[in-house]
Amino acid sequence: MKKSLILILLLAWTGISSAQNNPYEIDDECYEYYSQADLLVGKAEFKDVNEQLLATAKAKGDTKAETLYYVEVLKDLIANKSSRENDKAVDEAHETLKEVASKYGFSQYFYFSYQITQNYYHNSGRKNRALQLLKEMQEHALKENSAYGLWGSVRYLASLYIAQNDYMSAKPYLLKAVKVYKETDDPTVKRQSPTRVYCDLADTYPIGSDSVRINVEKGMQGAKVHLDTVRCWYYQARLAALDGDIPRYRQLRDRLLSDPQLYQVNKKAETYFSLIDAVFDGTIIQREREIVELGSIREMKVIANLCEIQDPEEFPEYKDFAFNLEKKLVRRLENAIATTTQSNLTELDVSMGKAALSADLQEKEHTITQISHWLLILLSVLFAVSAIFFLTHLHNLKRRQKIDQLHIQELKEANEKVRLADAAKTRFVQNMSHEVRTPLNAIVGFSQLLSLPDGTLEPEEKEEFASHIVNNTEMLTMLLDDILNISAMDNGSYRIVYSSGEMHFMANEALSSTEHRLQPGVKMYYAPESEEPFTFTTDPRRVQQILINILTNACKHTTEGEIRLTSSLKENPGYVTYAVTDTGPGVAPEAAEKIFERFTKLNDFVQGSGLGLSICRDISARMGAKVFLDTSHTAKGARFVFMVPVDPPANNE
Repeated sequence: MKKSLILILLLAWTGISSAQNNPYEIDDECYEYYSQADLLVGKAEFKDVNEQLLATAKAKGDTKAETLYYVEVLKDLIANKSSRENDKAVDEAHETLKEVASKYGFSQYFYFSYQITQNYYHNSGRKNRALQLLKEMQEHALKENSAYGLWGSVRYLASLYIAQNDYMSAKPYLLKAVKVYKETDDPTVKRQSPTRVYCDLADTYPIGSDSVRINVEKGMQGAKVHLDTVRCWYYQARLAALDGDIPRYRQLRDRLLSDPQLYQVNKKAETYFSLIDAVFDGTIIQREREIVELGSIREMKVIANLCEIQDPEEFPEYKDFAFNLEKKLVRRLENAIATTTQSNLTELDVSMGKAALSADLQEKEHTITQISHWLLILLSVLFAVSAIFFLTHLHNLKRRQKIDQLHIQELKEANEKVRLADAAKTRFVQNMSHEVRTPLNAIVGFSQLLSLPDGTLEPEEKEEFASHIVNNTEMLTMLLDDILNISAMDNGSYRIVYSSGEMHFMANEALSSTEHRLQPGVKMYYAPESEEPFTFTTDPRRVQQILINILTNACKHTTEGEIRLTSSLKENPGYVTYAVTDTGPGVAPEAAEKIFERFTKLNDFVQGSGLGLSICRDISARMGAKVFLDTSHTAKGARFVFMVPVDPPANNE
């Protein structure tokens, strides 16, 4: 059964139509050897049969069969256990298969090599290596303008993020997959089913929202096999339960539980449906452990939502039960954030240190070599010249001394750069350690208080402590996002995705995302130049990210008065001009550019990474936008201006 599934997977990836005598359109004798080799993958007898495939393919000049030999070599290596030696062999076989596939013009096997190699690393727990391979695959597909390669790479990139419950990172790749499927005429892509992509995309939106329903319906419309239909039924059953349409839910539940393909959608589907039933019959509280063991944060959230929307008079204990489930979700996310934060800080630390030290040490080594060379020449001259040229020698010696002094000064300056880079790295790591520890301590402390026996805390206190946990979790997320954004910009993986955006909607969304950060007594509002809606092409997510960063910065420093966000189409023709004006302490004109440098904080007592404004400047540059401090602002506080072009740059993605 397992080998048959592997054969089906290979056929799906290669997209080859059936030939007269075999499905691969290769020589029949080669096909016999290939079929035997494929069944023996991972066994001792494999090598001899596969070598017979290669010899026969070369003898008959069958280049596709020869390429399939290298496919089988890679699959056999992947069947072995992960080890350092096997990793090296897998990587070499991957490169060989790519080379042969390119040489003979079989692009499907070129991209298939990426797919099975990343599966090997993903299944052995090396998700970063798998992600690196898929991004490399995507770059090749973009370079070669291959819809087939791009379709495969973005789908698998999204699946990697979904496996880590990171739906926000998966969403851009899922949208890209939908776009590729809609726009391409590639028959290989069109033979694929878009249902899984639409259903995964539905999970990136709030549970039960219209966007979820729309994407599930699109998934049903694009279904090509029965498994696609089963997957859509599964999502429709969840929506029916959330809508309170119990007859519809039970109809779909019974249909799914009798379908043998349900386990391919969710191996714990039977338990999951029984838990939903338990919400309706009032027995869910006794099954909290089973909910946690589901393993999926998304499914835990559905159970919590179902409890929250039930009639409080019929199920008065559901509100506290749902709150406890949400608390467990927060703890799980907290652990994931803490682990990821530490990993990224370590990676950033090593990257900064190595880059600075390597560059400066190379420069020092080169300079010292030059000095040694000149000193050797000087000694040779001392022994070679005669007394007649003594004065000339003295003149040359003084000139050499001046050169040496310049070189020594250069060495001192290089050493000072190394010292400053190391100090900046140390300050950043120490600052981030403090910034991460502060909200973590708050989350742990308030979580311990909430875990006290019932009756210890008043409901108002519980609500307040839960709010503190959420706020500190968001603060951790913001710190981590800053680090990830900087890393993505440095390694070239940061992308701007253009779509339609409405000027007032983006502003209001940014206000909604930051209003909980306001300090007591401070008012924040939006005052557009015109109430008329205006839609233009930009990256709405990046526009909101920059506005949120600027508004968050204003909230940190404004302890009284107000924060005003404005928008204008007239202030700078050709741009949508947003401006954030606060009544805080303001920024000195001489610091107007310094605050946009990395790790710069004018006030060390205000929490933050010192990366926010730097990220705003980097993102805006990629969008052809501008962000700066308005030094002509003379009233109390500061005024930050963000100019977004109405027409995106010609090289947009």
